[in-house]
Amino acid sequence: MTNKRVRVRFAPSPTGPLHIGGVRTALFNYFFARQNWGDFILRIEDTDSQRFVPGAEEYINESLRWCGIKIDEGVAEGGKHAPYRQSERRAIYRQYADQLVANGYAYYAFDSAESLDNLRKEAESRGDAFTYNFKIRNSMETSLVMSEQEVQERFARGDQWVIRFKMPENEEIHMTDLIRGEVTVNTSTLDDKVLFKSSDLLPTYHLANVTDDYLMEITHVIRGEEWLPSLPLHVMLYRAFGWTESMPQFAHLPLLLKPTGNGKLSKRDGDKMGFPVFPLLWKSQDGETSRGYREDGYFPEAFVNLLALLGWNPGTEQELFSMDELIETFSFERVNKAGARFDPEKAKWFNHQYLVEKSDEELAKLFTDFMKTKEIDVTTEKALKIVSFMKVRVNFIHEIWEKAQFLFVRPESYDEASVKKFWKEESPAIMKEVVAVLQGVGTFSSENVEKSLESFISEKGYGMGKVMNALRLGLLGISNGPGVADVCEVVGKQETIARIENAISKL
Repeated sequence: MTNKRVRVRFAPSPTGPLHIGGVRTALFNYFFARQNWGDFILRIEDTDSQRFVPGAEEYINESLRWCGIKIDEGVAEGGKHAPYRQSERRAIYRQYADQLVANGYAYYAFDSAESLDNLRKEAESRGDAFTYNFKIRNSMETSLVMSEQEVQERFARGDQWVIRFKMPENEEIHMTDLIRGEVTVNTSTLDDKVLFKSSDLLPTYHLANVTDDYLMEITHVIRGEEWLPSLPLHVMLYRAFGWTESMPQFAHLPLLLKPTGNGKLSKRDGDKMGFPVFPLLWKSQDGETSRGYREDGYFPEAFVNLLALLGWNPGTEQELFSMDELIETFSFERVNKAGARFDPEKAKWFNHQYLVEKSDEELAKLFTDFMKTKEIDVTTEKALKIVSFMKVRVNFIHEIWEKAQFLFVRPESYDEASVKKFWKEESPAIMKEVVAVLQGVGTFSSENVEKSLESFISEKGYGMGKVMNALRLGLLGISNGPGVADVCEVVGKQETIARIENAISKL
């Protein structure tokens, strides 16, 4: 296997929006594939027809595109192992399921849902958990105890059936995980999992997964920790098919945990604490919407960076990585076994880092586009000035508007605490002097405004705070915010003077 071209797959189910834990799995697969000049395959595992959700497959594709993940083989891209939707491969699975039965590794079970439910209830009444395994399979309605003629009669009669794997008794299964090391499980602790169902003539995850990974020549299966309990069965399936030489290496990634650290991160946690758990906005068929990182204003590169450091660390103090750096640096040796706690505030921090690194030109374009959604036209010149002094104060483009509305709207009221603190008895007289100074400024740039105000304050012997705090309050209605000279330039001479005069009359 070491000489084979690296081939990984991301295999989500189209049962709803893609959780950020799923996106992280896709990213770790992508890092590893690109690091080894290998292939990244997107396979849609839609064998659970009961849980299929329209639009989910398109959502998965768009999420990966937004993250900058390039798919080498998939439904849209094609490839030598097409089709890449499992529902379109059903004929393949039946053939392999039958092969397992023929070779004695699996069997037909005709048990009704009602009889299985009764057995479960019986076990529960005794305080036990019902397990369909070597202890009971010969007392059930299976091909293990029926004649071939009886089995065929059952088929002819149209009885429902499943194919179950015949898990051997008391056998040690030794497995290696690239993150967790050696794992050993005794087969007596495992049940006879269903591999194929007559109800929809589709396989379960286990059979479809192993068969497709083999046929698509997958060399490394990198997936979430929740699939670790399935590993023994998958290893046994490789053995039963005689494919052990082609068996991929496995890596099970740690869970993403709630911000409290207790339990798996869920949509409910995001709703409760005010952050998204999906990459993009999702609208369900019943009209319910779920927030997305893209629509909340995150840059894709910040989103990728924050997910990469959940459960993996580079072994250095570096926190900001480009996609190329992540591809180069990633290794399974530095993936943690323990779950990774999600921190919504750290997510904002990442976005802030990427925002301040962007050019004023790029931010100005994003800001003017955002302002168009508010039906406010902002000139490029004004946008450039605003983003230059606001970007250090915000985490998102939309916050520039939220935190700097005063640059567009004259204050109608003034913060009471600030008025009490900074608007003194002599303030109106001083502000009238400021108006005269500003009227004398020629080119109304922040530099010229600042020089004129500094000269005036120095000449008059006023304290800087006495003038500037009252002036900011008059201009903005609040006592904190960007530099006064920057505000003056953005709103212009006429509006600056009008605001000061408005404050004098109102306060």
